[in-house]
Amino acid sequence: MADQKDEVDLKHAKKELIVAVRECRDRGLVQTAKWLTEQAAALKPLEPGEFPAFPSDTPDFLQYDAYNVARSYYDVREYDRASHVLRDCTSQKAYFLCMYARYMGGEKRRGDAMADSLGPLKAGQDQCGWLRTLREELQQKETDLDGYGLYLYGVVLRRLGLQQEAITALLSAINKEPLHWGAWLELAMLINDKANLVALSLPNHWMKQFFLAHCYLELQMNEDALTQLQGLADKGFSLSTWVKAQTANAYHNMRQVEPAVDLLKQLHAEDPYRLDNMDTLSNLLYVKEMRAELSHLAHSVCQVDKFRVETCCVIGNYYSLRGQHEKAVLYFQRALKLNPNYLSAWTLMGHEYMEMKNTSAAIQAYRHAIEVNRRDYRAWYGLGQTYEILKMPFYCLYYYRQAHQLRPNDSRMLMALGECYEKLDRILEAIKCYWRAYSVVDQEGMALVKLAKLHELIKEDQQAAAFYTAFVQQSEMMGTVDVEEQCQAYRYLANHYLKHKDLDQATFYARRCCDFASTREEGKSLLQQISGLRSSQGDDSSLSQSIAEGRPAVTPVTATPTSSVPPMNLTFTS
Repeated sequence: MADQKDEVDLKHAKKELIVAVRECRDRGLVQTAKWLTEQAAALKPLEPGEFPAFPSDTPDFLQYDAYNVARSYYDVREYDRASHVLRDCTSQKAYFLCMYARYMGGEKRRGDAMADSLGPLKAGQDQCGWLRTLREELQQKETDLDGYGLYLYGVVLRRLGLQQEAITALLSAINKEPLHWGAWLELAMLINDKANLVALSLPNHWMKQFFLAHCYLELQMNEDALTQLQGLADKGFSLSTWVKAQTANAYHNMRQVEPAVDLLKQLHAEDPYRLDNMDTLSNLLYVKEMRAELSHLAHSVCQVDKFRVETCCVIGNYYSLRGQHEKAVLYFQRALKLNPNYLSAWTLMGHEYMEMKNTSAAIQAYRHAIEVNRRDYRAWYGLGQTYEILKMPFYCLYYYRQAHQLRPNDSRMLMALGECYEKLDRILEAIKCYWRAYSVVDQEGMALVKLAKLHELIKEDQQAAAFYTAFVQQSEMMGTVDVEEQCQAYRYLANHYLKHKDLDQATFYARRCCDFASTREEGKSLLQQISGLRSSQGDDSSLSQSIAEGRPAVTPVTATPTSSVPPMNLTFTS
């Protein structure tokens, strides 16, 4: 792991970035070049005499014209034509562009085939034949490949599902070209957990810190990601738009909406033509139901570029917030035609189909999201919800478990798991889930009442009373809990304390029952019973007369609940 105390030579880093930008542009790696230029722009400018010398790895004079014309074909997306022109070129740069153009040509044909159906190609069509051919050719020259060639080899291996071989190739690529951000991103897609990350033999280069921050976010290790991002900011990258955006994403993952919105708004204000991460901002505005601001954002990004996936996502969220789910789906579909691997659109489209009660389409959308990125907990959780609607609890359980593994401290996943276990009459497992949800800060405030009901079900009255007591204290403090659940809690507690002859507590909760229409009559009945018991015990009380006259007792009883949430020595297993 990177040591946060390690310093970065910013002037040397700037020189490395400038050279890497040139190298990536020459090879058509435009997205990586864009990212590198943004990091370079975040650092202090170099003096005129400090600019680095560029490598002289250009095709020889006999191949120069072929490389030049092929690069122009590549730039206008004539990939097969570019590859054909370079078929006999032997320099590292020309060879990479030839093979990469073949790869991009295959991807373009695959994307065109997927665009109409928004799904995989039909059975019987060879989707990976061109990838296997490309792999065989690259494998023959593996020992002669430079860092960029090894990167392409790793990409092909990953696409073919050969994960270990892909990791080996990508690590070799990164060690040879540590500034190639695209190789780091491809490697991150193969990291499934922290153990895999720790086991990697990464180069001792400052780029590793960017990689770790990215991986921590992907693995939902948000506190570690924030620490790493703050370390990058402290070391000189405080002006990096990537660092700011990833910090906002970390807050978003932690459900800290306000700081995430503030950071993304700041980025939008600094560069109103920047569309990166504006889809995340639209998600946050949607969650906060800020319709006016979401409308303004939608108009703003639409004026910049109608045909960017982020724009389509923002507009889709806008229509979804207005309840126009059909229009929202159309815009998410448009985003997927532009980029079939755009994860957010698959997940959001699944949510829209859920709103439209189209469960089969929702399942298909969520499954595509998982194909794009198996670490997307929202898609797993969405599948669980869909199968819950279809009353298939065993399927729900599987998908909720997957979501919980990705977000082990998210109370929503734990509550969903508990409800599944409850439906399957696995009461002890349900109790463990609800207790764990309460322990990690229950976001919906329902874990305590769920625990109380289950203990009531299995006749553990003292435990049930303790959880109901904690629930009503929590609900009175929050003021946002379901009223019906409060009524049930007050009713149970009044009866419980009456049964145990604790008349002060019983009186307190019976009076609380009288505050609600659904339990008022029962509360009055309980107060009359309590009054009778007090009279039989020789307790002079004006309670019966007060009830008969329909007014409260003159001297209210203030109860200080003696029960608290009981300790539970349960080992949680999902």
